[in-house]
Amino acid sequence: MSKFHPDLDLLTEYSAGTLPLAQAACVSIHVNQCDHCRRVLGQLNELGASLMESLQPEPVGDEQLNAVLARLDEETPLQYERRAQDGDNTPAILQRLMRGDFSDLSWKNIGAALRISYLKTGDPQHEFALYHIRAGGRIPEHTHRGGEMTLILQGGFSDSQGSYHAGDFIYRRPGDVHAPTALQSEDCICLAVLDAPLKFTDWRFRWMNPFLRLRAG
Repeated sequence: MSKFHPDLDLLTEYSAGTLPLAQAACVSIHVNQCDHCRRVLGQLNELGASLMESLQPEPVGDEQLNAVLARLDEETPLQYERRAQDGDNTPAILQRLMRGDFSDLSWKNIGAALRISYLKTGDPQHEFALYHIRAGGRIPEHTHRGGEMTLILQGGFSDSQGSYHAGDFIYRRPGDVHAPTALQSEDCICLAVLDAPLKFTDWRFRWMNPFLRLRAG
């Protein structure tokens, strides 16, 4: 059972449909696996529906109607080519973004402990990536230039603020500093959504900061 969840503001934005695509996908994966957040989201949806019913209807002009109808013909940014395999516990949204399982992805090694696979969601403002931290491995201490959503899919990690396990959702705000260390017992795979590059504070890795770029899209 998850111990860490999106806060009420994030769930409210998700319910209202105002979260950017990559962030909405991350929250959706957590919500689909979390009874607590599903209950909260259900209450928010009911509240939103009640507020909508209390509003006076607004006339829609032909131009607005045609614009909405035209969007029905647009291609979705997500691809739905892959079907779930028997025994495959990969979240459905990730299945739609991947052509195989975690081992089939293209991984980029970042030091001895970390490798990253970047996935495309069609969101031009947010990076959507899988992080694989080897058991006992540590990501160098870094701060956040923007917000970072992290959802643990397998294993877990700890930092100075707590210990996190599969299903937990963590949101780091600009200026937060931490150095995640994977559990000693197993590798950690987590989903990270960023709106700005990280910035290493560990002096041994600061030389990398000028080369860090956001891989959005």
